[in-house]
Parts: sequence; C-alpha cells; structure tokens
Amino acid sequence: MALTVEQIEEEVLSLPSEARALLADRLVESLDPAEDGIAKSLWIAEARKRRDEVRSGLVTPILR
Repeated sequence: MALTVEQIEEEVLSLPSEARALLADRLVESLDPAEDGIAKSLWIAEARKRRDEVRSGLVTPILR
C-alpha cells in the first residue's frame, strides 16, 4: 500500500534538519521549471537562495 502525502510528511518531519534540507533540495531539483512557466522558475530560484543562506549560516532556521 502506498503512503499518503500526510504520512510521508510526518516521516520527513521526524528526520534531522540536514536530512530534510537534502530531501527538499532533491525535490526542488526534480521539478521541471518549463511546466508552469516563469513563476515556478522564480519560486525554485527563491528556494535555492534560501537553502544557500541556511547552508552558509547567513540565516538560522527556526526549529520546533
């Protein structure tokens, strides 16, 4: 039986922050920016920028 999105989310949120960041990066990379045009490309660029800011230590993520 396949997992629901909610079940996957619950599992992913239980991972350490480094693993979640890696997974988020892979998911963003898997998106095809040509599908939805410029808006999607801009959101992908923003996600990458934020990822890089966290990785560089420029910003600190808020942890639960």
